[in-house]
Amino acid sequence: MIRSMTGFASGKGALGPHSWTWELRSVNGKGLDMRLRVPDWLTGLEATLRGQMSKALNRGNVTLSLRVNRDETAPDLVLNETAMVAALTAMARTQKMAAACGVTLASSSAADLIAIKGMLDAGNDADDPAPIVAKLTRDFPDLLSAFIAMRETEGQALASVLNSQLDQVADLTEQSAELAEQRKDKAALALRENLARVMDNAQGADPDRVAQELALIAVKADITEEIDRLKAHVVAARDLLSQDVAVGRKLDFLMQEFNREANTLCSKAQSADLTSVGLELKAVIDQMREQVQNIE
Repeated sequence: MIRSMTGFASGKGALGPHSWTWELRSVNGKGLDMRLRVPDWLTGLEATLRGQMSKALNRGNVTLSLRVNRDETAPDLVLNETAMVAALTAMARTQKMAAACGVTLASSSAADLIAIKGMLDAGNDADDPAPIVAKLTRDFPDLLSAFIAMRETEGQALASVLNSQLDQVADLTEQSAELAEQRKDKAALALRENLARVMDNAQGADPDRVAQELALIAVKADITEEIDRLKAHVVAARDLLSQDVAVGRKLDFLMQEFNREANTLCSKAQSADLTSVGLELKAVIDQMREQVQNIE
């Protein structure tokens, strides 16, 4: 399954008085260029996220933005464990003394204990970055998975478009082969005329040079190799599209080869009909090249 280099995913989270939103997005690029906008006070988070992204992605200009907010109205309450131990000890002694006097006391709840003055203190432990970094690190794989899923969905759409365009290239290549076959008699006549002109001007010429000119004339009239290469390129492109790895660079190189063969075919056409098919072929290949630019 191929992937597009275009993707987007977003998420939200919270821990204590802190809440956050983050977005992961990408567009096409020649390589993998990652830009992370992460608060500096979340020590170690950027390196961790960058490492996860590097393992999961191959190409694209990728941007991760993390915004963390703090609810200043939320109290930072910390349990005073020393006061709690003292209170529990006092309660145990009180119950023991009451029992010795034959008095039964009502049970106390946790709410009763917390309500005791000094049991909860305001503190700054909620601003410790370590728990927040740990939470964000645990949540990030889900964001990354959603991001990759979108790239894969778009990749499937790209593969469908490219396969359709490859069908067009295959059809146009067959048309070119048929037109080349139809023009054989005319091409043979033109070749004989060109050969006659060469021989007429070959008096006293270097035999090797004459042979080269004759070979060049023959090559200019033959598009068999171009047809064969175009057919081979179609097969290679379909094979790449079926692979479950990053194939964008290979497809990009293959598009250059497609274009080269189409250009050569047009230059050798020597026929209005064949030239027309060659130009149509070039147009489809150019459309394919634009699509390939978005493949990872």
